[in-house]
Amino acid sequence: MTQRERGAYAAALVAFAVTVLLSHLRSTPYNNFVLLAQAFLHGRAWIDWPGPYIDALQYGGRYYVIEGPLPAILLLPFVAVFGGQANQTLLAAALCAIAIGAAWGLGERFGLRPTANAWICAFLLAGTDLAWCSMLGDVWFVAHVSAVCFTLLALVELAGKGRGWLVALFAACAFESRFSMVLALPVYAYLLVARGTPSLEERRTATHRLASFAGALAAVAVLWVWYNRARWGTWSDIGYATWYHQDQVGMPTGSPFRLSYLPYQLWSFFVQMPTTLAGFPWLRPEYSGVALTWTSPALVLSFLARTPGRWVVALWIGTALTAAPNFLYYVNGFAQFGMRHALDFEPFLVALMMLAVRERFPRWGYALVAYSVAVGLWGCWYWLGFVRT
Repeated sequence: MTQRERGAYAAALVAFAVTVLLSHLRSTPYNNFVLLAQAFLHGRAWIDWPGPYIDALQYGGRYYVIEGPLPAILLLPFVAVFGGQANQTLLAAALCAIAIGAAWGLGERFGLRPTANAWICAFLLAGTDLAWCSMLGDVWFVAHVSAVCFTLLALVELAGKGRGWLVALFAACAFESRFSMVLALPVYAYLLVARGTPSLEERRTATHRLASFAGALAAVAVLWVWYNRARWGTWSDIGYATWYHQDQVGMPTGSPFRLSYLPYQLWSFFVQMPTTLAGFPWLRPEYSGVALTWTSPALVLSFLARTPGRWVVALWIGTALTAAPNFLYYVNGFAQFGMRHALDFEPFLVALMMLAVRERFPRWGYALVAYSVAVGLWGCWYWLGFVRT
């Protein structure tokens, strides 16, 4: 085992331990992916719906999970053994650990010193909603953790050997967890090509990478069309749009993505504050969340990234593309601490933070990371003590 691998495994182990300590691996009641895995094992796409506490779309007299199916696929062997008692929270903790291990590996490939790498990984774990989502393990939250995990694995591969088929596999796992992550595919394709001097040999290698990348994605697309036909009888996914049409806060027609929702999302992501209380615990994060301005200010370190240029440009484009749907969506994530939808684009910002502190980690950066981690852990404490008691 190399020193790089030892560091990644150690980081993953620490992240797993932190998540276990926070969650005690209590099984979530919102175990939609366990129900979906049970359905898959019975050769069907619809679930045995236990009641209204499980978000599932009623369609054609059946109930369907509209979220991407990847977490359910990962749960298949555990559901095969433990049935409905399989622990979805354990999957969230494992994916969180892999995500932090991957982040450490990315930092190593970017040339970070171990101390700087540890600070950035700590920020990713507790300074974002990653630990909060992992400790609860609910259907919506484990989807976020899975998307972060596989996005970081894709970035690690792009910073390493750059095998196109493997980048495509990780990317597919990410967007089959959170559909917005499909928008990162052009970024991955660019980074597969922009890897060295434009010699004839490099152009041939880049062509091979792109071919294997496209081939793997084509196979995933075939499976995705098959899955949609099994659920909706169409080649495309109508789940979220149909949910929006039935949701009391949605609309009966049209798309759930609209410019009219942008002001609310901007307020949610950058303005929304916790409520001040007269007594203990003095502050109350409302169900609608707390803006990144107050929970994760260390993200501003990403603006210091300058080199290498191809990575900086690609990561900012990845941030913009994966953030866009969340800034146009009709809800901001609702029951949450912080802004959980930010986890779609935060892997790219964390990579930028790594590039920003390779040469020098500013003192104010340490202060912002420490503050972000403290706030994130406070959010976990609040939810465990006052919401999920």
